[in-house]
This record gives sequence, structure tokens and C-alpha cells, in this order.
Amino acid sequence: MAIDVAALRLHFPSLADGTAFFDGPAGTQTPRPVADAIAGTLTAPLSNRGTVNPSELNAENAITGFRAAYADFLNVPAEGVVHGRSATQLTYDFSRHLAKNWREGDEIVVSRLDHDANVRPWVQAAERAGMTVRWLDIDPETTELDLDSLVLTERTRLVAVTAASNVLGTKPPIRRIADLAHDAGALVFVDGVHYAAHDLVDVPALGADFFVCSPYKFLGPHCGVLGAAPALLETVEPDKLMPSPDTVPERFEFGTLPYELLAGATAAVDFLAAMDPGAGGARRERLTNSLKSLHDNEITLRTKLEEGLGGAITVHCKAADRTPTILLGLGGREREAQRRLAERKIVAPAGSFYAYEVFAALKLEDPALRVGLAPYTSAEDVDRLLDGLSTFG
Repeated sequence: MAIDVAALRLHFPSLADGTAFFDGPAGTQTPRPVADAIAGTLTAPLSNRGTVNPSELNAENAITGFRAAYADFLNVPAEGVVHGRSATQLTYDFSRHLAKNWREGDEIVVSRLDHDANVRPWVQAAERAGMTVRWLDIDPETTELDLDSLVLTERTRLVAVTAASNVLGTKPPIRRIADLAHDAGALVFVDGVHYAAHDLVDVPALGADFFVCSPYKFLGPHCGVLGAAPALLETVEPDKLMPSPDTVPERFEFGTLPYELLAGATAAVDFLAAMDPGAGGARRERLTNSLKSLHDNEITLRTKLEEGLGGAITVHCKAADRTPTILLGLGGREREAQRRLAERKIVAPAGSFYAYEVFAALKLEDPALRVGLAPYTSAEDVDRLLDGLSTFG
């Protein structure tokens, strides 16, 4: 069945005033069930996790519920789900954890398609270790990664690459890259922040050793999640406090966990799984069906948007396989367009969105206007946006 967008929108209080939000890549709006889960956890009896009294059990249940939800969401074991403050924080943490075993003369590969959060932590860690940094380039004609530029040697320790560009929407062939990296003996760290908002995630199928995402990009609260095989996590030794757990995934989570955010992140997964009312079965199966319906709807709306744009507006996105995120050039009038759209209660931001390497590689003007679709985007929203952009194209 198709997603009933009109019915879905009723769950979002922030849509009630008629604002059309096209800033999903920066963070989605929050449905009421997610907010209720956060508030309910905060206002119920709550203390540090344990198993003796109700307040301890509430905290414990928030953690176990979170791990179970993201095990289903990422298709990894619950023991392979790590909470973090953000995907950026998790990437910095794991760059330091992994760099303990890196040596001078070793190599890493980073991508010019990536958000800087999956570039700078690795470059900085490599510089401290005296490693060589190699770059996976973008083909400017296709806005795809140029796999001919992927150089792997017996000294390559890690390849860091995005599953979907946060500005171009480009979805690289992650499995192919991962297979090549693994053949060379390297690990693969995938930034799935933008990808997870639009496609069903299957970490083993992607070939990712580590996969990070951010629930606030797909209707949840502000936090980060890392998924990996527990056996791999067992080989990674973080610096930690002496009394803190040595088990995985707990040894990567520093300090008391934000139980209310865990509950909200769990509610976001459950909300996504219920988007398609015709989806039945276990949560992973319902996620599969709902996200397939979401993907189909978003591609329909993206096509409608792209076909309606005026000829004077440059569309920088050219990849055949990409998310419903479009980067637009308006001949230097991007900030003006952002302001004029805001006057019409349409949110579409202008900037470079931490895609530092993308803008440099493609020689794009900063700012550009980014339009990103979300589960609650309607055909009427797209019509309003096209009308608002009509004076620029």
C-alpha cells in the first residue's frame, strides 16, 4: 500500500500552521508519538539503570528497547548498537579508538563526496599518526564517485565513505567499494546519516564495518547511532573509566545515557515502521515495506519538483541513483530565495551544509539552495515551492 501522506501529517504539530519544510537533510520535524515517548520517560520514575526498583527498570528498558529498535533498523545484533551524542561525535570517537593501532606509513582513504564529519576526523587522526591520506574523487560530469581514483594498498587501514551525499543525494556503490577495501584488508566506515532517512538500511548487505546515522534526520531526537558486528567491536579498545563496563557496546558509551532520548529514538523507528498501514509482520518486515513505500513516494515528488523547475535554475545533482535532495544554483540569488520563500512559510535553506569537499571539488558557489524532501512532504508543498521559485527560473 501507499503511504497516506495527509493522514501522516496529522501526527506533526509543527505542520499545523501551514509551513512547508524542505530542510529535512538538516533535521526533520518531530511527530507527536516521539515527543510523547521522550516526555513519558522523563516524567515516569527514573534513575540510573538497574533491576531493583521501578525507576531503575524504566532506565534499563529504555536502553534495551533502543538497542532492539536499532538492531531492526540497521539489521545488526542489538549488542552492536552504540549510542552517541551525534554521528560526528561517534566518528571522532572511533577515529581515536582505531588510530591506536595505526602507524607511520599506513594509509586511509576519504571521499570528496562526504560531509566533513566523515572526512576531518580521519584526516586529523591520520596526520597525528603520520599516515598517508588518499582521496576518492568525484566525477564532475556525473556527480558520482570516480572509482578509478580509489587507490588501495596493503597499508590501507580504513576507507571512509558516505552512503548518500547530504547535498547532491548521490548514492555511491557502497558494496562494491567495501568489497575492494576488504580485499585489501581495510575496514570500511560508512556515514549513513543522509541515506538512513530515505532507504532501508542493511549494514551487512552494504558491507560496512561501521555505520553511523542520526535519528533526528528521520523523525527522532538529536542523537547518533553506530551499528557494527559485536565481534568487531570486541577488537576495538577505547579509553574509558576504570569502573565503567568493559562489555560491548557499553564500553563505547561514556557516562550516564540520556534515557529519554533513547526512548524517543525508539519511538521514531516504530513510527517509521507504521507509516504504511498495509505493512504487517515483525518490525524489520514492517520497516522494509514502509520504507519502500516512502522511497516510491519521494521519487515521485522529486520528479515532479525537478520537472517543474525553470530553465534558469541550475540543478547540481546528476547521479542516476540518489535521494530526494536537490542542490540548486540561482545565479547568486540563493540567500534572497531563502528569505523570499520564508515569507511564504516555506523552509529551504541556503549554504554549503558542511559539504566542504563537494563544493571545492565541483567548484560550486557557496551558498547553494538545498531542497530536501521528508516523509511528510506533500504534493501541495512541492507546488508551493515551485510557485515560490518561479520568479527565479
